[in-house]
Amino acid sequence: MRWWRVVGLLSGTSLDGIDVAAAELRLDGETVELRPLGCATSDYPADLREQLRSALPPGPLDAAGLCRLDTLVGQAFADAARLGVDLAGGEADFVASLGQTIYHWVEGGRARGTLQVGQPAWIAEATGIPVISDLRTRDVAAAGHGAPLAGVLDSLWLEDDGPKPQVALNIGGIANITVVGGEHPLAYDTGPGNALIDLAAQQRTGTPQDTDGALAASGSVREDLLNILLADAYYRSPAPKSTGKEHFNSAHLARALDELGDEVDDGDLLATLTELTARTIADACRAEGAERVVAAGGGVRNPVLLAALRRHLDVPVLVSDDLGMPADSKEALLTALLGFLTWHGLPGNTPGTTGAAGPRILGSITPGATGLRLPEPATTQPRRLIMRSAATN
Repeated sequence: MRWWRVVGLLSGTSLDGIDVAAAELRLDGETVELRPLGCATSDYPADLREQLRSALPPGPLDAAGLCRLDTLVGQAFADAARLGVDLAGGEADFVASLGQTIYHWVEGGRARGTLQVGQPAWIAEATGIPVISDLRTRDVAAAGHGAPLAGVLDSLWLEDDGPKPQVALNIGGIANITVVGGEHPLAYDTGPGNALIDLAAQQRTGTPQDTDGALAASGSVREDLLNILLADAYYRSPAPKSTGKEHFNSAHLARALDELGDEVDDGDLLATLTELTARTIADACRAEGAERVVAAGGGVRNPVLLAALRRHLDVPVLVSDDLGMPADSKEALLTALLGFLTWHGLPGNTPGTTGAAGPRILGSITPGATGLRLPEPATTQPRRLIMRSAATN
């Protein structure tokens, strides 16, 4: 029952940098124990961030551009991995990387493919330790959506804690929920989280986000525009389902504004998009009969969004920090957990949440500087996750 020191890396659809978390994990029968060691964000260089923004749909991307991005993002993730090893005290057993999603191919309500860049060989070369990457594709190949993968962490972490059913919510560029304690395992993307808010802030002010919801607070919700946005068929499609900036992007927003045919000032636009995110999340939580909502992700740092969400829900809405799970690094810790499960030969998907045909061991392993030595595969699937303090032995 040794502790394994793991570095978790990912960059979400907001493109605001690479989230880094170092943690120790160990497996004790049906229990995974997780002890955070530190977290940070490694910023993308400004020119690389702009290249990524331009490559996302509806922007064009050819093979040369894809090759460059896979390399440059891999090198940026290698720098982030070095930071993660430092957070781990200068030594780690392996790195787990979810990479940077460039395209998530959904057609006819089914995920057909998914593409993340951030070539893991650069990480392995920079750190000398193994890298577990490409963690979504096996689930997609098994008829799942490959997203959201948070279901495995949320179900282990919250199954024995709190009222039933409850919803674990992540508000990144895209918002997703996991229903814990319901009749069936369930997780899905509800729609835009920060994606349209960030897009509008960039278009209208030249800044990449509406910091503290200040622009939204200065305006009023335009119900006419909100109704056009809410008419999108995605919100009424059944779970399991997933989405991304392939759908909720600049073209999507432009179509809605064109249909409105009226000028919308900056504050009103941001207020309306913030309300859209809150309303669609709340609708999903109510539909699942949530008795409590536990939120994480960058969106919880937007007080206007969080207040709107609480206004639309008549159940407690907590931030995951309240229960010992760092809201800012939850997804990076999820990545570390996914890598840990793969390292031990255990499935990392929750089939009822993604729609996969069954449990699958996720990802591919890139060896480090020395021979690859995996532990003996575990024979018991974990049923719970316990968060430990960094000071706990």
